[in-house]
Amino acid sequence: AMKEDIKLIDLIIELVDARVPLSSRNPDIDDIGAGKARLILLNKSDLADERCNLKWAAYFQEKGYFVVKVNSRSGAGLKAINGVVQEACKEKIERDRRRGILNRPVRAMVVGIPNVGKSTFINSFAGKACAKTGNKPGVTKGNQWIRLNKSLELLDTPGILWPKFEDQTVGIRLALIGSINDEILNKDELALELIRFLQKQYPNVLEDKYQADASDAVELLNQIAKARACLSKGGELDLAKASRLLIDDFRNGKLGKITLELPPECPSGNTNVEQTCDEKVK
Repeated sequence: AMKEDIKLIDLIIELVDARVPLSSRNPDIDDIGAGKARLILLNKSDLADERCNLKWAAYFQEKGYFVVKVNSRSGAGLKAINGVVQEACKEKIERDRRRGILNRPVRAMVVGIPNVGKSTFINSFAGKACAKTGNKPGVTKGNQWIRLNKSLELLDTPGILWPKFEDQTVGIRLALIGSINDEILNKDELALELIRFLQKQYPNVLEDKYQADASDAVELLNQIAKARACLSKGGELDLAKASRLLIDDFRNGKLGKITLELPPECPSGNTNVEQTCDEKVK
């Protein structure tokens, strides 16, 4: 169905989560969208490390995409989109003009994996609730054209998450941002993965937020449970509750601005994300 829809449009507006820009891309979109103008929106950029946002924007621009950093919920960055759409579709608009077709709106399609913010983006951008939104993956159903203004029409399509992850790390990142159904996940394991990542890449976050300081991830989770009084009925530490709390704090930006992956050209390993992005942006 997506291939059929693509024939109708001039521009693909692809939403990715700024905290995991590569992991939150549907890998098929480059083949399906070959030959179309492309705009990538780094959504939820307010939750991501700003130095890494700049690096990711440069990474995608080098590959020929137009890029805008946005926060669909607050509306930040949305004003810049119309101008970028006109720039991205300059050739098409010029071609129309030569044929004597004036003011035909650019037709664009919004794509992205579940829960990356497509419906929220369309609602904010159009200024009215024209796409059904929710915080669960797969809430958008069916296609509809939305006339935004004289120069732009949007087709909203459900983002489709590919069914299997060849790379387990990608699955973990998507689970952390909430793009995979929470019901099918072991929250404790996920929380430990997040702790290990933060220890390596943002070493002061857990101490600043929970006064937790240990080298062992399980011990850190225990300390978080103590700090937040996560106790079961018998007075035992409730690690499942502490895990949920930690993941929610990450998703809501309460741990600070955190990016979970770097562009492929960035060195990783022992270098932490903060330093690496800093060096790359300087």
